[in-house]
Amino acid sequence: MNPTRRRLIASTAGILATSALVTRASAQGAATFPNKPIRIIVPYPAGGQTDGIARSFGDFLARKLGTTVIVENKGGAGGAIGAVEVKRAAPDGYTILCTISSSLIQNRVTMKDLPYDPEKDFTYLAMTTSTGGPVVVAEKTGAKNLAEFVAYAKKVDKVNWGAYGPGSTPHVLIETMAKQYGFKVEVVQYRGEAAMWADVTAQQLDGGSGSPAASAGVIASGKGRAIAITGDRLASLPDVPTMQEQGAVGGFYDTRAFAAFAVPSATPPDIVKKLADALFEAGTDPKVQQLMTNYLIKGPLNFADTNAVFKRDTEVMLKVLKEIGLKPE
Repeated sequence: MNPTRRRLIASTAGILATSALVTRASAQGAATFPNKPIRIIVPYPAGGQTDGIARSFGDFLARKLGTTVIVENKGGAGGAIGAVEVKRAAPDGYTILCTISSSLIQNRVTMKDLPYDPEKDFTYLAMTTSTGGPVVVAEKTGAKNLAEFVAYAKKVDKVNWGAYGPGSTPHVLIETMAKQYGFKVEVVQYRGEAAMWADVTAQQLDGGSGSPAASAGVIASGKGRAIAITGDRLASLPDVPTMQEQGAVGGFYDTRAFAAFAVPSATPPDIVKKLADALFEAGTDPKVQQLMTNYLIKGPLNFADTNAVFKRDTEVMLKVLKEIGLKPE
């Protein structure tokens, strides 16, 4: 046999043998997974909503997969610290990220030199989404609906609006409204919702938007009025129509804040499927269902829907953030 042909055959055989070993190892890995504790990294402090989601779903995973699930809080840098730790973790399914939409979408615009690529560094398994959030205006505006608030906004020099971070939902909401309806706005950034709603109650702000639970106090006091809902109608405010129902147009109003579970992108498909299926099944668990009711969130979405929503919301939000001129601090 020609020496060159003999080397080619030997080389091909070696490649096929190696491929078979890799395939067999991958199958064995998926079959025995998990055989040690799983970590869920939450890039935010303990006690918050994202932490609660991670712990509730993690408890179900532990029972479903028969292993220990440990939730670790790695807060800081707008979620970047925890995301980077998962990005650098071994792609074996034993390290899962649980983070929110702002760290995966808004951070691309608001942070310089983002140390992870949300598109390339992670594979998304499942997600929960918010139902809707109230748009609340201060009593002093006299507005009872969206049209009346727009009329007020056009009469004053500028609207003072509360938000809790550049690129946050209330920030993008009011900038989008100002652009659509033609009024001026000054956005006042707060560290969280509580301080923002306190200033709406004190009539220091013209309004703000956020979660149903955090805004309930100012609405109940009469110092603030819910004039619209971003997202779907809320059972707690059944008579308040959505932004779309009142004529607001644009893809932004169809987006929802979400919390997503992800693993490093090189994680084997069989392990990805096993984790994604288990996280989706968690939606049938009474404890998880109670948590979602308490937090007014929906889901979880399955693997296909999770990735479809992530793609759609990313495209919409990045377009809107660019249109309102948001830049890194």
